[in-house]
Amino acid sequence: MANSKSALKRVRQTATRTAQNKSLTSRMKTLRRKTLEAAASGDKEVAKKSYSEFTSTVDKCEKNNIIHPNKAANLKSKTQKHLSA
Repeated sequence: MANSKSALKRVRQTATRTAQNKSLTSRMKTLRRKTLEAAASGDKEVAKKSYSEFTSTVDKCEKNNIIHPNKAANLKSKTQKHLSA
């Protein structure tokens, strides 16, 4: 366990940031799943709306360095391929 005041503060900061990152990552995964399910069922309108939300969330994760920019591009590209198919 941390012994100094500054180390305790860093523990608190890390816990807060981890929670925020997990929340965004989870949202990103959920939106991708919803998009793929909508595309598989043939519901184009829901799929487009869901894809828009998904790309927005992926861009936020990329901007905050939660995921690598190349991973963000790959996720968006692969999801778009499913929508086009």
